[in-house]
Amino acid sequence: VPEGHAAPPGAEGFEAYRPVYIDLPGWRQSTAGVTRLAQLPAGAREYLNRLEALIETPIDLISTGAERQQTIIIRHPFD
Repeated sequence: VPEGHAAPPGAEGFEAYRPVYIDLPGWRQSTAGVTRLAQLPAGAREYLNRLEALIETPIDLISTGAERQQTIIIRHPFD
């Protein structure tokens, strides 16, 4: 959505918008079960930093698996 404009309430009107693609380096190491941000590969941390900048919102939690304990808590969302 262009700056200063609200998204249309329905699907109509979106045909005027074009996606913006950003290439970022990937990573080959598994992130499954990682519980600390520092344990993530550098590419994964760079991806998260870029995502935070694009959405202008901090990321508080990152799930790295199906289990509750397979979570990276950056900032507790209820503190």
